[in-house]
Amino acid sequence: MTTFVIRRLVQIILVLMVVSVIIFSMAHLAPGDPALIMMGGKQSSPEVLENVRNKYHLNDPLIKQYTYWMTGVLRGDLGESYKMKQSVTDMIIGRLPLTIQLAAMSMFFTLLLAVPLGILAAVKKSTIVDHVATSLALVCLSSPVFLTGIMLILVFSYKLQWLPAFGIGNSVAENFKFMLLPSIALSLNMIALNMKMTRGSMIEIMDTQYIKTARSKGMPQNTVILKHGLKNAIIPILTVSSLQIGFLMVGTVLVEVTFGIGGLGSLIINAVKSSDYPVVQGTVLFMVTVFLLINLIVDILYAVIDPRIKY
Repeated sequence: MTTFVIRRLVQIILVLMVVSVIIFSMAHLAPGDPALIMMGGKQSSPEVLENVRNKYHLNDPLIKQYTYWMTGVLRGDLGESYKMKQSVTDMIIGRLPLTIQLAAMSMFFTLLLAVPLGILAAVKKSTIVDHVATSLALVCLSSPVFLTGIMLILVFSYKLQWLPAFGIGNSVAENFKFMLLPSIALSLNMIALNMKMTRGSMIEIMDTQYIKTARSKGMPQNTVILKHGLKNAIIPILTVSSLQIGFLMVGTVLVEVTFGIGGLGSLIINAVKSSDYPVVQGTVLFMVTVFLLINLIVDILYAVIDPRIKY
């Protein structure tokens, strides 16, 4: 296991190096003069603009600029925002709690609903319950996150006026109310996919010989389903859940903009609009790092859940 973890960490470092080059290149290929951006669009003399370019190494070759940036990244310094004149690291830390709360609530709703619905659909295979569950899953999978968010706002905020539509609260309880609709909008696609995966895995497992043997011994149905069935069907479900972390990160960008939440998603969108390259580079690199580390944790959990898996 130790060898596997070390090997994966080396792979993560190599992937991050490649990703950092791609992020840096794409940001600097975008139109716009960073010096003008830093001056806030004000009329400035050529001498002032040249001084700004020299200060931030903007006149250096791209390779040298990349080296300066990566040297800072290795020290935990993701650069300084052109627009806000703040540390990108501090900006990420300041907005991270909202994004974590949104992602955590979305994953909570996903696991709370997807697994039981998938088990129920598998146990009630080819019945009306199964048909309704799979049909709803198909509708949710076909609905884009931003469309789902808008529909939830129209129904629950404007029509029924049950929940707030935009912004965040001033307390934990109030913030929960503001986060409820965004987290539901973000989780519906994941609920549908996990439900279908749970259903498929459970149907396959429930048809195996050891499940039939357990039933023939007179074991309670709940014990057969949960202890023997779900335990062996959990690996594919866990795999899909780990891959959905990428969707979760993309989805937070769309949901935060739709619901006016000031998390990392809004930070990226605003930075792209204002051509604030350091913020775009730093935030995207941070999110990719989180995604890779979560996948590493999931791979380790495979061996914990199923001792037959050896690395």
